[in-house]
Amino acid sequence: MELFTNFPLWAALSAIVFAQVIKIPIRLLAMREFKPGLAFSTGGMPSSHSAAVAALTTGIGIMEGTYSIMFAISSVFSVIIMFDASGVRRQAGEQAIVINQLVKDFQYFVEGAKDWNRKAEYQKRKELKELLGHQPIEVLIGGLSGIGMAFFLYQFFS
Repeated sequence: MELFTNFPLWAALSAIVFAQVIKIPIRLLAMREFKPGLAFSTGGMPSSHSAAVAALTTGIGIMEGTYSIMFAISSVFSVIIMFDASGVRRQAGEQAIVINQLVKDFQYFVEGAKDWNRKAEYQKRKELKELLGHQPIEVLIGGLSGIGMAFFLYQFFS
């Protein structure tokens, strides 16, 4: 039953759910596109990874103090995760865009060169996922939403 009173854990999990769900109305307002699948995908505004680690670190800071060893550990891992979300994963997503375009261009070239009987097979080919990482602003907003979620939920745990 102690699991249900672990405030930092619940703050982090709530921040993930909030960040994933809020992507839907943000996309609707910004792009006029209703995509409920965003709640279960990676990338986009805000970063749920950043929200989770920021909420976890904030929760630990609230419960154990900012001078605790756990807060130090969580802070370092939070920075690493946020850096990775806006760096390595973002670059992988940008590379996926280029690779997908190369595949489309190659298919166009092959189809133009001769009659291709297996066109349906190529249409079934799954593209690489392009929305992997985050823009720095998405990481920032994700982190701030996680911190806000931790402070909001703390009212119910104290």
